[in-house]
Amino acid sequence: RNLNPENELKRYFGARAVLGDQRPRQRQRQYVRSMWLTAPKNTWPRYSKTGITMQLLDTRRGVQHFTFEHHREYQQVQFKFLDAVESMDPNNIVLLLQMNPYHVDSLLQLSDVCRMQEDQEMARDLIERALYSLECAFHPVFSLTSGTCRLDYRRPENRAFFLALFKHLMFLEKRGCPRTALEFCKLILSLDPENDPLCVLLLIDFLSLRAREYPFLTRLFQEWESHRNLSQLPNFAFSVPLAYFFLSQQEERPELERSQARERAARLIQLALVMFPSVLMPLLDHCSVQPDARVASHPFFGLNAQISQSPALNQLTSLYVGRTHALWKDPAVMAWLEPQAHEVLRMVEAQDALVQEAEHKRKIRYQSAPRNIYRHIILSEMKEATAALPLEVTSQPVMGFDPLPPLDSIVSYTRPERTSHPSNESTLSLFFRSLLPNFNLQGDIRHDGDDEAGAAQDLNQGVNRLMAAMRDMLANIQFQEPPRDDNPEGDGDWD
Repeated sequence: RNLNPENELKRYFGARAVLGDQRPRQRQRQYVRSMWLTAPKNTWPRYSKTGITMQLLDTRRGVQHFTFEHHREYQQVQFKFLDAVESMDPNNIVLLLQMNPYHVDSLLQLSDVCRMQEDQEMARDLIERALYSLECAFHPVFSLTSGTCRLDYRRPENRAFFLALFKHLMFLEKRGCPRTALEFCKLILSLDPENDPLCVLLLIDFLSLRAREYPFLTRLFQEWESHRNLSQLPNFAFSVPLAYFFLSQQEERPELERSQARERAARLIQLALVMFPSVLMPLLDHCSVQPDARVASHPFFGLNAQISQSPALNQLTSLYVGRTHALWKDPAVMAWLEPQAHEVLRMVEAQDALVQEAEHKRKIRYQSAPRNIYRHIILSEMKEATAALPLEVTSQPVMGFDPLPPLDSIVSYTRPERTSHPSNESTLSLFFRSLLPNFNLQGDIRHDGDDEAGAAQDLNQGVNRLMAAMRDMLANIQFQEPPRDDNPEGDGDWD
């Protein structure tokens, strides 16, 4: 029930506001399959078998391991899709989707293109269509709710499902459906909780706080801390005490329970500030809060705390502050945070063993981030964290349909080698090919033996092609007009 965003929107705004005049029209709709992940739309192309199926690989210790499989016809479409991506022309992906409207990787890639062009509605629709296509291929015993069904991210055929779910939950969160987004986040985590290939543990605390599911977050922390060391992630270190603080503010709870929540919140936030002092000042800065003189001038929370930490830890703290700072803006939260920061400074000045132990852990534990954290940062598009990514990640091309593929991928089929003719292109031709990937000065290679007779004709065709390419390139160059100075006085404000 909680996977359907309409149910959440109805709780906020009422069924009449959400459904509007949909009910009369639904009577004329033809029967469509009832789906868990997304509701099929009338505007979508008619669904037919795509060539994706799901197989049960094995069952170990009560856990079932599945995989998606691509049949031969789907593999051929996949090869065409890779060609379309290499052409760097989104129109080629559009053409491919017209012929194969439920090809999943094309839907994921085109959704990214639409999002970059600010067409959020179409971007969301394409992701929903990809989820529908994958759900239609589910194995009869594959269950979304049992928590015992696994998919291996190392298999390329499975990655589209993880990515479609992640992109879908990001759209849901932006639409104001945090509870639904949280349920999708739990679903992604259940598919591979040990490896967590998209590192949704960096996101689940934020969605829990947004959805006000505080008991879930505190229970997750209690049950997983012993074997997953969640407190060593800055997001859990700060979000769990915040959840306890919000629980202590709920007047409908018994006084004893509220008092215990207050104590836990205070203890945990002090541990978080000791372990990750570099979070406090950027967090206050994002919340437009000026700290008092003692906190602002103390070197423990100062600039040195941010400069001295490793790049990997900097990525985690930047991601957390950028994502969750709005949750800390509440004046009651700031009033609670201030005395906790002072208590930490007292511990620092007393040279408490906890402070020295935390400094030692920071130096040892955060040498480099694993690949799934980089993948999460890329998918989250949080500019604070993206700016902190290392050069070996930012220098390689990242594709929306498969960002940072695992280094130990399990490949079941490979793309055939493309036949490439020896190139005798001129420097000018290579230059234009770099600008226009589809440009070909030579034209098609002549297969008859009459080379000399066709040489002049080939040259003329090549020149004509070059001129057409030039015209096409120049026609697509858009010059921006200088801003008109309608306000000569000006306000002095910059964008």
